[in-house]
Amino acid sequence: MSARGPRHLASSPFAPKVEVPIVQYALEDRISHDTYGLGRVIGVEPHAVLVDFGSQKVRVTSPYARMELL
Repeated sequence: MSARGPRHLASSPFAPKVEVPIVQYALEDRISHDTYGLGRVIGVEPHAVLVDFGSQKVRVTSPYARMELL
C-alpha cells in the first residue's frame, strides 16, 4: 500500500474517492458561509480560521465545506 491508500481497480464497482483540495484563507479575505452568511477572515491558524460575521465571531475548522472565498 502506498501513503495515499490502496489504488483504485478499473474493475471495481465503486467510484474512486475524489480528493478535495483544501482552500487556504488569508487575513481580510471575504467569505460566504452557508449558515452564517457573509464575513471577513480576522485570524488564521494551521487548521482553522476566525471569521467576523458582524454580529458574531466564529472559528471555522478545516475542511471548509460550507464556506467559499468571494
